[in-house]
Amino acid sequence: MPSLPRPARPHRDDVLIAAAGLLGGALLWALGLRGAPPAAGLPPWLSLVALAGAAGAELLRRTAPLTGLALATAALLLDLCVGTLLATVVMFTDLVYAAVLHGGPRAARRIPPATALTTVLGTLIALAVTRDPQALFAGVFLGLITLTPASTGLIVRHHRDAAQAARLRAEQTALLAEMDRAQAVTAERARMARELHDVVAGHLSAIALHTTAAQTLDDPAATREALGVIRENSVQGLAEMRRLIGLLRASGGAEADGESAAVPTLDGLPALLARARAAGAGDGLEFRLDDARPQNGGPARLPAPVELAAYRIVQESVTNALKHAAPGEVTVRLDRPPGGPLTTVVTSPYGVRRGPDTARVPGSGAGLTGMRERAALLGGDCYAGPADGPAGPVWRVRATLPTTEETPPA
Repeated sequence: MPSLPRPARPHRDDVLIAAAGLLGGALLWALGLRGAPPAAGLPPWLSLVALAGAAGAELLRRTAPLTGLALATAALLLDLCVGTLLATVVMFTDLVYAAVLHGGPRAARRIPPATALTTVLGTLIALAVTRDPQALFAGVFLGLITLTPASTGLIVRHHRDAAQAARLRAEQTALLAEMDRAQAVTAERARMARELHDVVAGHLSAIALHTTAAQTLDDPAATREALGVIRENSVQGLAEMRRLIGLLRASGGAEADGESAAVPTLDGLPALLARARAAGAGDGLEFRLDDARPQNGGPARLPAPVELAAYRIVQESVTNALKHAAPGEVTVRLDRPPGGPLTTVVTSPYGVRRGPDTARVPGSGAGLTGMRERAALLGGDCYAGPADGPAGPVWRVRATLPTTEETPPA
């Protein structure tokens, strides 16, 4: 874990510690409270020099902790020679603690073992020189001012680094959760846009086509027929929109009512082709359903996501045929071998449409994209493009949808 950035100026608390140590030590010196008389005739005022050095080192406890520790060590050695002041010793221990806590990772690893080695060697030297068991107290004193603050600083540093790592993990988790939420919202918006397009595009395309026909044909019977188809598609579009809005308003994933819960299935394809047949009659389009699935007791019921995706793919293909196909027969073929995937193939004549209603309803390309997305969500595939047919070029939409129990939910 990298160390925290060091401040450029002494921290306010460091200034207060240095001032308190300097004033406290001066008071102790004035009262004559020193540990021992100066050695080798050294002047007593050198204790104040050592005290000032330790207080100056306190100003570096965060900005340059190793430099402060080196300065405090020199001040402590001088203080031990001229009569120990308790304030100087206390500031030295604080600087050992600060060097481990605020220093670099290398200092945090090396200072505690160095203080332990210093304590052991100091104890052994004291015993060897004095040959008195009371020299052990010197080792205890040395351990209190070196090993104890270093160990405490190491423990506090580990807790600080662990808290920093936990905070970083929490921020990363929050970021990942936000990314997941954004992706979920984007996916849901794409799903809603795809469903709304499939629900509305077919009916509005039929309405636009027959509105154009009613405007261009001066035939009361044809106009009445076009208006009937327009009304039928309007009613169907409103029903689909009501179902979709009911699903969006339902709370907790529960459907608002039975009508909103009715999801289109392949059983609705005959009605879909009947409406398309009525809409495309004036353009020479015929629609035929070829259900090649096994009919033993009727086609087996497929998973709901597969039924919905297949219905929407056929619906979009039929809508595109109404808008762009040349006169001829549009074939919708369903096939599913036992235990195999469901295959839907929609074939329509491919060519230039002639007639008074040549200007067709423009498309945005979202329908083909939506079909591919529906198939991909179920682990299948969808292809749309020109192909060769028995009677000439055709436009073929082929979708393969897995129907196993592992079919992912749409």
